[in-house]
Formats: sequence, C-alpha cells, structure tokens
Amino acid sequence: MPLSALALAAACCVLLLVSAAPLSTGQEDAADHTLGACFPSLDFVKPFRLPRNNTDWWCDMSTEYAFVGFSYEVTDCQSREQLNREFADIRWNFNSRYIRLYGACDNEGFYDDIVHAAWNNNLGVHALVWFGFDGSDIWETRRDTLFAALHANPLAKFVTRGVQFGSEPLYDNVLPHAQLAQQVTLAKQNLSSLNIPVTVSELAYGYQERGGAQDVLDAVDFINIHMLPFFSQEASIANDSWPLVTTDLDWFIAHGDGKKMYLDENGWPSVTSPSVQPNSPDAVSDIQNEHDYFVLLDQHCEDFKAAPGGGVGWFAHIYSDYMEPGYGIYNTSGRRKFTFNPRTHC
Repeated sequence: MPLSALALAAACCVLLLVSAAPLSTGQEDAADHTLGACFPSLDFVKPFRLPRNNTDWWCDMSTEYAFVGFSYEVTDCQSREQLNREFADIRWNFNSRYIRLYGACDNEGFYDDIVHAAWNNNLGVHALVWFGFDGSDIWETRRDTLFAALHANPLAKFVTRGVQFGSEPLYDNVLPHAQLAQQVTLAKQNLSSLNIPVTVSELAYGYQERGGAQDVLDAVDFINIHMLPFFSQEASIANDSWPLVTTDLDWFIAHGDGKKMYLDENGWPSVTSPSVQPNSPDAVSDIQNEHDYFVLLDQHCEDFKAAPGGGVGWFAHIYSDYMEPGYGIYNTSGRRKFTFNPRTHC
C-alpha cells in the first residue's frame, strides 16, 4: 500500500532534517548531546552533535516490549535508495523501532548502506552474522567484514543495537554449542569498545536438542528467540497458538537468568512452499491466520510486558513477500495483505 500523502510528507521532512545532521567524528563532548528521548524511541529527536560514545544513547532494553519492528531480508542486496524508502515506511508507517537483519549480502560496503538508512530513519539494527545453509566457512568472512564496518563507520555504534549469530546455528548444527559460545565471547570482546552486545538467533528446540546448550545462553547478552508455532506438531490455527508460544517462552525464562528476550524470527506463513511445510496435518496457512497470529501477540501485550528482563519485544517476520514467500506484511505486488497496527506499549 503506498504511503499516504501526510505520511510521505512527514517522512521526507524527517529525511531532510536528519541528512543535515552532522556525522559523528567521535570528538564531541557528552555535554553537546541533547536528546528529546533515548534512541530509538518513537519520540526520539536527533541531537545537533553526537556524543563521544553511545553509553547513554540507547533506550534501556528493560523498557522495550511489545512490537519493536520487522525482520528484513537482505539477500537481494537492496540499493541504498530502496533501503531508505523501505526503512522510512517501516519507521513512520508502522512505528517500528528496530530492524532485525536476515540473510546476507556480501557486497562491499553494504552494511554502511544499512547504517545510513537506519540513521536517516531513527531505526536501531540487530545486525547478523549469517551462517547460511551450505556448510561453508563464509560466515567467518562475513563476521570479520561486519566487525570491520562496525569499527570503521563512526555512525555504526549509534544504530547497531546488537550483533546476532544466526540463523538457527544450533538447530542447523553449524557449530558445536561450545564453539558457538566461544564465538559469542570473542565477539563480545571485539565489540566491547563500541558497547555493542552479542546474541544468537535460535529456536528453543535448537537449544533443547543440544542438551540445553546452557553455555550459549550464559554467553549471550540478550536472547533472540525464533517463535514459529506453525511448525509445531500441535499446530492448528493461529488463534489457538498461544500455548505453543508460552511453552517456548517459559523454557527461555527458566534457563535465561532473567535476560532480555526478543522474538526475532517470529510469524505465521500465509502460504506453504518447499521449505515451509507444517509438521501437523491441522496447521492452516493462509492470510487470515498470518494476520490472526499477530493480533494474538498484540492481545497479549500485558503478558509480554510482565516477562523478565523488562518484557518481551517482538518482531514481525518478515517485511515483504518478495523476501520470503508467505511471511510478509506486504505481498509481492507491494500491497499490505492485512491491517497491521500492533501496540508498542500497554
């Protein structure tokens, strides 16, 4: 669905304003950092000059719950212009605070384009070290490239809320859990000067089938959870899936030591495909059930708010069907498949 004239005008005005804001050189004093609110809250106002570091920049994770944003697949290596356009839509038309990256683009400088679009549109980014599914070691190059960009781009630490290892490295048996925990620890050391925390993007079952992989849960700074109840052997319709959600969530609460939790790869498909097949004969995939799943989450806002770590924040997986068939809020023609206006607080 195209932007309304009012929303488009607002987005354009904001883009002009933020583009005029100076980029951080890291030399300004914290006294020059005057915020309307913490980043990336919905009432955030960019300062004229950035602070020396991001220590007091971010909203506390303990204040973030309910709908926080979209998973956004980058396999298409979107242009900077497309990233800006779609990030503007995500922020200003859906009240998103974050983008959770999915997939990988190995083009030189691509993460700088992500940073630029996120900065222009007041979005935080859950960056991703993507393992893929081919069993290769290209993830190591992706890790090193991402870390180099985070250190080199002066704006990166002001939009990168965290780095994930994913997607589902335990479930896909990419690395033994002890090695994955070591990677998390090494990444935390590498990024400590940037104040960027590290996590793993994973299913509850991925941990459970590795004996709980408690070393990984202990290593991560916060917990990014794949919540895909459509694939449960007990799945039927989305309206009946809350017990499936709470079963996995309760497991993380029991083993997560009170850490902040986000549902990052989180949704219900409107169509099946060769790689999206149910494990229950009663599981229904259609647009109504995709819609109903997000309505269900929105109806349980108060439950998410009451969870440890300041509540559970959830992403919608995924922004558009051009990224992953059946999961998008938009279809492949660029039209919204249903009304989507979840709460960001309750």
